[in-house]
Amino acid sequence: MTTETIPQIVYDKLIAARVVGAFTGAGISAESNIPTFRGDEGLWAKFKPEELANFNAFMKNPKLVWEWYSARKKIIHGAQPNPGHLALAELEEIIDEVIVVTQNIDNLHRRAGSTKVYELHGNIERNYCIKCGENYADEVILADELPPKCGKCSGLVRPDVVWFGEYLPQDEFAASEEAAQRSEVFLSLGTSGIVYPAASIPQVAKYSGAFVIEINPETTPLTEIADVTILGKTGKVLPEIVNTLRSIKRKGKNID
Repeated sequence: MTTETIPQIVYDKLIAARVVGAFTGAGISAESNIPTFRGDEGLWAKFKPEELANFNAFMKNPKLVWEWYSARKKIIHGAQPNPGHLALAELEEIIDEVIVVTQNIDNLHRRAGSTKVYELHGNIERNYCIKCGENYADEVILADELPPKCGKCSGLVRPDVVWFGEYLPQDEFAASEEAAQRSEVFLSLGTSGIVYPAASIPQVAKYSGAFVIEINPETTPLTEIADVTILGKTGKVLPEIVNTLRSIKRKGKNID
């Protein structure tokens, strides 16, 4: 199913919903020209992400890890929310409650205007001291020589992202599960649906009774449980859906 054949039931379900959940992955970030986790080129091409994004690597060579993250931070800082991010934020003007659960660490959903966002893998724009827990903004820690040190206890400062071998933040995961359980419609946007435990969130929504809509360029393991799958990029499909919903609202149509 493509954007030209978005079924009426998609609009019917969304216009009638009070709570809509959305689960987003690397695909929506790629539309903002943010390379995937394994897509770095140049100097970093010779490293596997597992060799850098783990606590042991950080303790062994914090300067190297920070140089990698500084490069990624620069790319992300220069990126802008794309039409998919913006349409998802605009959905809040139509639906009573829209809850975003994201695997992405780029903060683009908040920058686009989404107000309720749960970040399962952390946020690259946040940092904290591994010794005392003090939080630091990028403009503070990146102003000095790498690796950054805590101004209070001189401990090492690390990016506030989930590394290999680490658990997801339990409060964010629990809140995401609750959001999935409460959702009447659940959107799966630009995600392969293979990274667990995050990928279990759409399943929770489905088994809790939500109408699941998948938007992705290719089919995924989530396609099997989705009520509707639309093949296409989020930045093209979602604005079309939101614009149509606005038109329905303007015409005052009530769809049960």
